[in-house]
Amino acid sequence: MNVQLPDRPHRFSTELEEGFTDDEFFEFCQLNPEMRIERTANHEIIIMPPAGFESSSSSGDAYYHLKTWSLRHRQGRTLDSSVGYRLPNGAVLSPDASWVSPERMAQVPPAELRAFPRLCPDFIIEVKSPTDRPNVLQAKMEQWINNGVRLAFMLDPETETAHIYRPGQPREEVRGFDGELSGEPVLPGFRLDLRALRGQS
Repeated sequence: MNVQLPDRPHRFSTELEEGFTDDEFFEFCQLNPEMRIERTANHEIIIMPPAGFESSSSSGDAYYHLKTWSLRHRQGRTLDSSVGYRLPNGAVLSPDASWVSPERMAQVPPAELRAFPRLCPDFIIEVKSPTDRPNVLQAKMEQWINNGVRLAFMLDPETETAHIYRPGQPREEVRGFDGELSGEPVLPGFRLDLRALRGQS
């Protein structure tokens, strides 16, 4: 199936997804590897354009910092933006970087790990791209928290603003990429150096 790549996130709410089972949706994603595809709780398919250079660089730096911490502490699993999580509300979402604790990993049947597991990560990072609408991305962050994420960072390199989400707490805003964000207490010892996410020529 050929689908033209959009220049901004695009929703498809037609007969395309109405008959999709979870396995068929996974197969659809595998048949279109050049796309980043998510599914809403209402089974609308969202196709997002490839990341721009700066957004991809910032996402890669965020994942690198998280992966380095994970290797040092040797606990849990760290994943990049190619993973898809089937959340309790039925949505399938892909954060730019995520971490899953050993306790949550132990609850997932090994067979599910070959596709999109029924699993909510403990921690996620989303990096805003120029095509992301702020209200849509904020709703996505709240969806992560409502489905079980314990800590979430939303990073906007263009404005050098970080938003921190925790269950049951107001969203925290940090202006200026000149310091660090702490992963405590979810990720003991993790520090995300925001200076590394600044655009570089």
